Amino acid sequence: MRKIVQFKQATFENGTLNLHTDQTDLLQGTTAAGQIIADSDRYAFVYLAENEEEYVYLYLEESIWAELKKALQDKAAVIAKSGDYSLELDRFNEELDYLVSNIEGNGNYGDEMVKKVESAFLEK
Repeated sequence: MRKIVQFKQATFENGTLNLHTDQTDLLQGTTAAGQIIADSDRYAFVYLAENEEEYVYLYLEESIWAELKKALQDKAAVIAKSGDYSLELDRFNEELDYLVSNIEGNGNYGDEMVKKVESAFLEK
């Protein structure tokens, strides 16, 4: 079964983007895999983390894309947080920047996903 972490809030503190979740049990024991993929069906980016047995999917849904764009622009560190536990998302900005540029104008991701990503990340 796929383990999915969803973030309920994104906040900036001291130049760092903190992604907040209450799913501490899924975050503990994970390490950052340094890769982001797209889920065109759910209009989300998915950062891959892993534990000893499997990948844990950190879903970055459209509701926090404005904060993700700011993190990209500021080259800010991005940290997943739950309670006292935190996980820095290695290579976040490089991966997201690459994926956004790959999605731009690329119908393979679906017209709606392309439109949403271009609107959120590429328009002023």
